Amino acid sequence: AMKEGEMPVTSQVNSEDFISFFEPFLKNGQDILHVSLSSGLSGTYNSANIAKQELLERYPERQIKIVDSLGASSGYGLFMEYLADLRDAGKSLEEVYAWAEENKLNMHHWFFSTDLTSYKRGGRISATAAVVGSILSICPLMNMDDEGHLIPRKKIRTKRKAIEEMVETMLVHVQEGETYTGKCAISQSACMEDALKVAQLIEEKIPLLKGKISINSIGTVIGAHTGPGTVALFFMGDKRTSK
Repeated sequence: AMKEGEMPVTSQVNSEDFISFFEPFLKNGQDILHVSLSSGLSGTYNSANIAKQELLERYPERQIKIVDSLGASSGYGLFMEYLADLRDAGKSLEEVYAWAEENKLNMHHWFFSTDLTSYKRGGRISATAAVVGSILSICPLMNMDDEGHLIPRKKIRTKRKAIEEMVETMLVHVQEGETYTGKCAISQSACMEDALKVAQLIEEKIPLLKGKISINSIGTVIGAHTGPGTVALFFMGDKRTSK
């Protein structure tokens, strides 16, 4: 639909939705650790905290921990995988929560887009910049900073160079460099071929990855803003900054 000119809209989860979802667990005597979509992109984190305060008045004996992931898409998902691994290893809720807060800025989000139409429609770039970018085959390389905002980092000409630059950027920031043994994920919006090229190049340069690189659809919420033609890369690296 977006390829045909449709402009979808998104809305955040409200506090009542969170209350309806959380309360059955609390009634059953369970504590809750919720990891929210980045507060730099959505007000969902605030909704979760409003629900938390109301529910703790009803269930003061329970614990509700809310983490602002400062992440999104498969970066959010990959972060949840790490937390699930800790849970499965027998870590307590407090230990998993502490690890999440300490390590969430280590989850890197890098992405490029070959179609700037949705960025123009959403007001993220001007109409002039979109036209010039399309004429010059510019694929902006962007990432998520330490406040969970999407930040343009480089303007790269041609998709091939954008793929190479994104992988080289990973090598600069990834934990342990070429000997990285952690997880890696990619998400894509209607451009699987490009995602496969990124994955192949990473597997050649970083052969000790934990398992195969997972390639997922970018998701309806983030995809509604990026549109088709976006490839995003996620991995554990150094601390994200605003620079």
